[in-house]
Amino acid sequence: MLLSNERVIILDSGSPYVQILARRVRECGVFSQVVPGHLSAEEIQNLAPKGILHTDDCSEVKNFAQLDIPAFAVPLPVDKAQVEKFLRDDCGCRCDWNMKKYAEQAVEQIKEQVGEGQVICGLSGGVDSAVVAALVSKAIGKRLKCIFVDHGLLRKGEADSVEAAFSKHFDIDFRKIDAADGFLERLAGVEEPQEKRRRIGHYFIDVFAQAAQDANDSEDGSGGAVRFLAQGTIYPDIIESMAKIDRETGKPLEAIKLHHNVGGLPEKLGFQLVEPLRQLFKDEVRQLGLELGLAEDFVWRHPFPGPGLAVRCLGEVTREKLAKLREADAIVVEEIHKAGLYRQVSQAFAVLLPVKSVGVSNGLRTYDDAVAVRCVKTDDFMTADWSVLPTDLLKTISSRIISEVDGVNRVVYDISTKPPATIEWE
Repeated sequence: MLLSNERVIILDSGSPYVQILARRVRECGVFSQVVPGHLSAEEIQNLAPKGILHTDDCSEVKNFAQLDIPAFAVPLPVDKAQVEKFLRDDCGCRCDWNMKKYAEQAVEQIKEQVGEGQVICGLSGGVDSAVVAALVSKAIGKRLKCIFVDHGLLRKGEADSVEAAFSKHFDIDFRKIDAADGFLERLAGVEEPQEKRRRIGHYFIDVFAQAAQDANDSEDGSGGAVRFLAQGTIYPDIIESMAKIDRETGKPLEAIKLHHNVGGLPEKLGFQLVEPLRQLFKDEVRQLGLELGLAEDFVWRHPFPGPGLAVRCLGEVTREKLAKLREADAIVVEEIHKAGLYRQVSQAFAVLLPVKSVGVSNGLRTYDDAVAVRCVKTDDFMTADWSVLPTDLLKTISSRIISEVDGVNRVVYDISTKPPATIEWE
C-alpha cells in the first residue's frame, strides 16, 4: 500500500543506520521505503523511486549505477540537512508527506480494496490494532467486526480492560473469544523463540477463521461473507522480518525476528489482508491515532508484542510461569506510573528468566527464579537505549517483586541498547 506519489528507496546494506536514515527521510516530509540491497537495476526501476539513498558502506552500488535516478551515499552519522537538500534539489521532492494526508489516502484505499465486503480485525488492546480499527471503521463503518482474542498471554487485568474500553468507546461489532487453553496447549514443551511465534501466529489465524465463520453464520445477516482480515502490521515488523543476504556467499541470512503477523502466516490464509499501517513506524502510528481522534492516553500506551508474554517468559511457557511474570510485570508498570515516568519511558516490562539462583529468606537458603526488568526509550523502536531510572525507583521495583512474587529471589536491570540487542528478549 503506497500512500504517496513521492517515494525514495533506501538500500538495506545490513547497517543499523539504514533504519535511522529511513526515519530522517520521513522527517523531511518524503515517504521512504527500505528495500533489500541485492535488488537488480530492473527491480529498482520498477519501483519508480524519485531517488536512491544508501549508507556509505553499501557495496551494492553497482546494481543501480546505470539508472537515471539521483543517488546519494549518506555519510555517518546521518545528517538531516544534507538529506533534505538531496531530496529537494536533486530529486525535486515537494516534501509534503504527513499523517493527515496518509489518513485520507488510507481510508480511500481501504474502501477501494474492500468494496462492499466485510472485514474482521484482531484487537489486542494495543495502539496498532486500535488505529487499524479506527481507520477501517472510518472507511466501512459497521461492516467491520472486531475480534478480541484472549490467548492467555496477556498482562494482568488486560483482558477485562480491553473489553471495557472497546465496548464502551468504539461503535463497532466487538466480540471476545477465550482461546487461552488452545494457545497454551500448542506452546507446551516449546522453548525456541521463533517456533513460539510460528505456533502463536498459526493458531491466531485458525481462531480468526472460526470467528469469521461464526460471524457469517450470525443472525444479523449484514454484508455477507467476511473475506478480509485487518492487521496492525507496522514497518519495523516488516524490516525486522526481512531476510538479509550474506555479501560473500549470496545466501539468505536469518531475519532478526519472526513477527507473528508477517512471517508466521500459513500459506492458505483464507483472508485477504488489509494492512494500512504496514509502511509506518511506531511514532507515525501514534500520530495517525491522534489524527483519527483516539484518546491521547490510549495512543501513548506502551506497546505489547503480538505473541504477548510468551516472548517474555523465556523457555517453555506454562501457566505457573505466566502467573509469576504477570505479577512482576504489573509491579514494574505500576511503579513507573507512580514515579510519573510512564511517558518518558517508551516501553517498560518484566522478563522471567530461565535460570535459578541461590538466595536467602528468613535465614534459609532459597533456589528461585530471576526476573529482568527492561525499560527503554526510543522514537521509532528500530533503535533504542535503556532508560536511566532513579536508584530509589529501581530499589522499590526490585524489593516489591522479590517480596510479592512467590518463587523469585533476584531482580536484574537490562542495560542493553538496540542494536545489538532487541527490545524484547525473544
